[in-house]
Order: sequence, then C-alpha cells, then structure tokens
Amino acid sequence: MTRVSAAMAVVVQAGQVLLVKRKKQPDAGLWGYPGGHVELGETPLDAAARELWEETGVTARAETVLDVLPIDAPGYAFDLAAVLCAYETGDPVAADDAAAAAWVAVTEVLEKRLEMSQDVDRVLRLAMAHVGPA
Repeated sequence: MTRVSAAMAVVVQAGQVLLVKRKKQPDAGLWGYPGGHVELGETPLDAAARELWEETGVTARAETVLDVLPIDAPGYAFDLAAVLCAYETGDPVAADDAAAAAWVAVTEVLEKRLEMSQDVDRVLRLAMAHVGPA
C-alpha cells in the first residue's frame, strides 16, 4: 500500500485546544485534530490550514511541523504531519469530515478525559512546549 501524506492542525488558544470528533474512518467517533490529505502542490502547512477551515470554519496561520506520525490502520497508510497553527478568527462549527468541533480545555486532553485518537495528548504536549503554559 502506498503511503499518503496528510496533515492536521493543532490550534491552542487561551488554555484550550481545538478538536473535532471524526465522522469517518479511521478513528470515527474519536476526538482529534482537524486534518486530512495533502493535495498535489500543497505543503503540509497549507494542507493543515485548509483542512482546519474546511472542517471547522476556523482560520489560523500554520507555523511549524511539530512531528510526523506514521499511521497504519486496516486500509490506511499515511504520514500525518502535526502542524502548530496560530488562531486568527472563527468559532468552530463541524463540517466536512467532522461530526462535532469544539474548544476543549488543555487539561481535559492531557488527563485523557475524552475518547481520543492515538497521540492527541502527546502532540498537545509538543505544542505546549512551543506556545507556553496554558
């Protein structure tokens, strides 16, 4: 199976992080970062900002790749770039591949109080190292 490039937007604002509840596989029903495939000619940073807007209506400036996660699930193989994004504008509304979208307290994620995709808390720790304490 060919590996596909994908990107997700990690947006931290005022002690909260923007998460979506996935509507489709992989990880349907779990909370994670908005994201999707990197399209032809896009950078992971461009893709993260686009997917963020498509799934939540929130606009943010993509700043840096925090990590690249290899994702291997039945029928899926992709390299997922976790992109730190600086919030600009918008209130999250679920659209596209998202069943729900919300600002979630950083502490809820770090204490794993939600049903989340793998590494959501670890990626948030990487983001917090860049943006500072909540």
